Amino acid sequence: MRTLDDPSHDREVGQRQPTRDTTRIDDTRIMAVRPLITPALLMERLPVSDATLALVEASRQAISRVLHGADERLVVVVGPCSIHDRREALEYAARLAEEAARLGDALVVVMRTYFEKPRTTVGWKGYINDPRLDGTFAMNEGLELARGLLLEIVERGLPVGTEFLDLLSPQFISDLVAWGAIGARTTESQTHRQLASGLSCPVGFKNGTDGGVRVAVDAIVAAAAPHAFMGMTKMGQAAIFETRGNADCHVILRGGTRPNHDAASVDAACAALRAAGQREQVTIDCSHANSEKQFRRQVEIARDIAARVAAGERRIVGVMIESHLEEGRQDLVPGRPLKHGVSITDACLGWAQTAPLLRELADAVRARRARAPGAHSA
Repeated sequence: MRTLDDPSHDREVGQRQPTRDTTRIDDTRIMAVRPLITPALLMERLPVSDATLALVEASRQAISRVLHGADERLVVVVGPCSIHDRREALEYAARLAEEAARLGDALVVVMRTYFEKPRTTVGWKGYINDPRLDGTFAMNEGLELARGLLLEIVERGLPVGTEFLDLLSPQFISDLVAWGAIGARTTESQTHRQLASGLSCPVGFKNGTDGGVRVAVDAIVAAAAPHAFMGMTKMGQAAIFETRGNADCHVILRGGTRPNHDAASVDAACAALRAAGQREQVTIDCSHANSEKQFRRQVEIARDIAARVAAGERRIVGVMIESHLEEGRQDLVPGRPLKHGVSITDACLGWAQTAPLLRELADAVRARRARAPGAHSA
């Protein structure tokens, strides 16, 4: 009786030898392979309206003008450390959109909408990877939820920013993103620099986890150049992408072995940028190593930045703040209900602390504007 896999008849196209059984050496640690929706199918299911497209385009242009010195406003990326609940994210977005409209003369406010979480060891990997928060990794569902949420936020008139961690996920959501970040763990990755060179939005590179700024400066230089790399098209087809380079990249100071938000650290970062022929400008992350993991310290750091801006500092073009509806953080424990509006990753400021900070930053920009030569009161 002939077996189904008969080596005398079963041959691959273009192969002179029978098909080999490689299961002993290939995918030996893969437990399962599941189908993934294509970006094109998801975008057909959740399309961009003309109004949304216009807002994303205008927001990217506004951030680009700030980076190139044509707009004196401050870019403020503010929001939860990570998104884990749609209703809470929309509640936060509604509050932030109102504040952003009031402060639009001084701030370009971008809501932080992070869906992927890098991990030192293990843990919850984010809303796209595990939207049900239970380890089922319903990624198709996560991609649809993430894209749907971004659409709802942008339709409220609020630009969104996210970290690009996975190399395939941008194809599903990047058309809605006004500003992107490459994290401290991936700034040195050549594949992420190549990705940034082809992204349509401005991108911030964080300094290394040790606090070294050189890797972020090198990343900007690399991302500004054209690249060719392998990737996936929106139709789900493997392809070679050739990029033009991204001139809207900048350094994010997030601290390292010690904080680096102070004036001396800004001077040092700008000196490194100048030596590399890049614009002397930085965004300062008030959280992470700059706050030494003490989330309330974000308040004093942001206030210090505001004072320097009010005094005339122009090299600080952006500020990042981790903020949620309520302050602090909580653990994700199976069977235990989550508190409303509290982060399940890094601890965040509450909205009650955030709104006054945004107003202080806006007032600082207005004060700097009033100090400029030729300025006059209305």
